[in-house]
Amino acid sequence: MENNRIAEVLDFLEKHGLGYKLHTHPPLPTIGLALEYWKEIDSVHCKNLFFRNHKGNRHYLVVFECHKELAIHSLEHMLRQGKLSFASAERMERCLGLLPGSVSPLGLIHDPETEVLTKEHFPNGHRVKLFLDKDLQTAERISFHPCDNTASVVLSNADFMKFLDIWGGEYEWLDVTAGL
Repeated sequence: MENNRIAEVLDFLEKHGLGYKLHTHPPLPTIGLALEYWKEIDSVHCKNLFFRNHKGNRHYLVVFECHKELAIHSLEHMLRQGKLSFASAERMERCLGLLPGSVSPLGLIHDPETEVLTKEHFPNGHRVKLFLDKDLQTAERISFHPCDNTASVVLSNADFMKFLDIWGGEYEWLDVTAGL
C-alpha cells in the first residue's frame, strides 16, 4: 500500500494534471537491485545522485540513464561548481524530503521557491540545482522513485518537463558521456 511519501508525490502529480503509472516493488536502494524489477517497465530508468559543494552551501541533483557510469571528478569538471561530495542523509531530508536509497527528481516538490533566502539558496529561491543527462531529452518515458524506493513512477517526457516547469528551479542538460 502507498506510504505518505508516495501519496504526497501522487497527489502533487494529480493536482497538476501530470499523467503517471505507478509500479510497486520491494525496497530497491540500488540500481543493481532495481534492474531486476524494472525489466518489465517500458521507460528509461534513471540514476539520481545528490551532491553538495565543498562549502556545503549549494546542493545539486544529477540525473542520468541508469546504465551509464559517471566519475565524480569528471562530473566536477562538467558542472563547473567546484569540488563535490555526496550530500548527507540530513541534507537529503532537508532539501528534498528524501531518505538515502530513494533520491529522485520528484523530491523537488520539497524545494519550493522562497523569498527568504539563506546561504543554501540559489538566487532563484531554490536550494537545489538540477543537472540532467541530455539523452533524457529524447526518452519517451522516464521513471523515478516517488520519494520512496518501494515504487517507481513512469512519466511521459512531456509530463516530466511540465513537472520541471511547475517546480521552477534551475536545470541544465549535460553530456554525461563527455567526461568518460
